[in-house]
Amino acid sequence: MNSRVLITGASGFIGYHLIEAAQKEGLEVHAAVRRSSNVNHLKKFNPVFVYPELSDKEALKQLLKEGNYSYIIHAAGATRAKNTQAYNIINADYTRLLAEAALEADIPLKRFLFMSSLAALGPLSYAEEQPITENTLPLPITSYGKSKLLAEKMLEELTDLPLTTIRPTAVYGPREKDLFILFKTLNQGLDAYIGKEPQRLSFVYVKDLAEVTVAALLKDQNERQAYNISDGFAYDRYALADSFKEASGKKPRRIHLPVGVLKLAANIMELGATFSSVAPVVNREKVKELTAPNWFCSIEAAKRDLQYQPNYNLNKGIAETWQWYKANDWI
Repeated sequence: MNSRVLITGASGFIGYHLIEAAQKEGLEVHAAVRRSSNVNHLKKFNPVFVYPELSDKEALKQLLKEGNYSYIIHAAGATRAKNTQAYNIINADYTRLLAEAALEADIPLKRFLFMSSLAALGPLSYAEEQPITENTLPLPITSYGKSKLLAEKMLEELTDLPLTTIRPTAVYGPREKDLFILFKTLNQGLDAYIGKEPQRLSFVYVKDLAEVTVAALLKDQNERQAYNISDGFAYDRYALADSFKEASGKKPRRIHLPVGVLKLAANIMELGATFSSVAPVVNREKVKELTAPNWFCSIEAAKRDLQYQPNYNLNKGIAETWQWYKANDWI
């Protein structure tokens, strides 16, 4: 029997690619999804679907015991929430409950891999000469980043947990829906930026992220380690649009919006969402994240320990993503 892996957040953008990468390595995938989730796109993988209640540790213990999992990838989480409390509950408290359940369920657990985020460390100043490393002092600037850092700290307290943490930078690729908004805007002829201050950005193609995640999962190791993951390059603020132009042959008009205008729009969106159950696409924290000067991170630890060699730079990844969006009628 192949070793079993439980992948939470399996119906999401990254989850899809994690399933694909895990099956390529011969793992039997159990896809943890909500009963309300659309899983039609996952049926070609034919995973075993399970329906955990992440807020109920006893129910989680029973599910884990029945699955007898050797590996867990916890990729479920909220990238958009109404407030700090909601972020903390979903991204931190549920993570802790799953990890505690894994320790108490009497399963042959070899590795618990937590999908965190570079946002847990936060950006640097533009003048900083060294990239973000695994040892950079964490100074997250958003509630999302703070909730991921809180989850990391909670997991660190579970000293018996065979833990690995992955911190991807901005992830893009087929099926992604947030950066896809930029694709749509560019495709409609507008190349818009917030302010004119220089930025140093980093990206990772989702297939590279999925492959290095599974490599970290299967690595035989006793020590705990966190890995920052990007494609290894630092990009200026125009690089993504330039890659889009090269891939699409289009020439959208470049404009710069005053930071104050977007802050005002974010305030209005937040106010409008006060009585809604849906978090706004843009809020004040998102503006801080989008205008942060330096998200460049080192991937030397992943190269050393996991033999990570990204297959995609931004030009190659954007070209493949553009073709997928077109082929699947997203654009």
